[in-house]
Amino acid sequence: MRIALGIEYDGSAYVGWQRQTSGTGVQEKLEEAVCMVADHPVETVCAGRTDTGVHAAGQVAHFDTRAERTERSWLLGINSNLPDDINATWVRFVDGEFHARFSAESRSYRYLILNRPVRSSLFRNRAWWVHESLNVDAMAEGASLLLGKHDFSAFRAAGCQAATAVREVTRLDVRRAGYWVTVDVVANAFLQHMVRNIAGALVAIGRGNEAPGWAGTVLASRDRTAGGITAPPYGLTFMDVSYPERFGVPPGSADTPGINVYDSPL
Repeated sequence: MRIALGIEYDGSAYVGWQRQTSGTGVQEKLEEAVCMVADHPVETVCAGRTDTGVHAAGQVAHFDTRAERTERSWLLGINSNLPDDINATWVRFVDGEFHARFSAESRSYRYLILNRPVRSSLFRNRAWWVHESLNVDAMAEGASLLLGKHDFSAFRAAGCQAATAVREVTRLDVRRAGYWVTVDVVANAFLQHMVRNIAGALVAIGRGNEAPGWAGTVLASRDRTAGGITAPPYGLTFMDVSYPERFGVPPGSADTPGINVYDSPL
């Protein structure tokens, strides 16, 4: 039996999704919890690996099991064995053809920026504080140059192991709500640090350090050293994964309390 589940987590205490020898990954804690319910070893597969300090509101994972439980029993049992900063939001029995990573049609991330003169104690681990006033219109203009299918080598980490840097970005929105500035990115897949590097470049444009057209210049260079700083990890949240309807996977997390800042700005 194959089971899919939605996962949200505060990544502050973890070295990312993946199980690691040095530090604790979210995967390790989730598998420990699932094993307690299944009563046998279980390996989970996720839709997209997140880095150290990165959060998730709509991560999706799957695992195979011979244990027979109801969906409700899986959900309650897994959550009762998870730490408070990791939570399963739903559980579904899925077809054996479903794969959390390879069945995904798109993934979405949100980068959250607090743009005001004073830092926030409440959001110190959830948003990048930028005290200089940001020109969101200029950031949006620069972002528009990154839409489409491109080689994103200039926005990948130096240690990225992806076989190709070609990705298709179908949405890249920059918006302001009071002191909040959000960068929402949807693509078929992402490279390591891709969203954080895009956010760093757009903030350079918003500060007035670079013109909007610079984003296109960086993209065309295929050179990571041309792209400026990498935004810090704690402003990034993995929001959603889209799958074909036939798998019956629930929609993502855009309305998660505290995530949709347009409804409740600080």
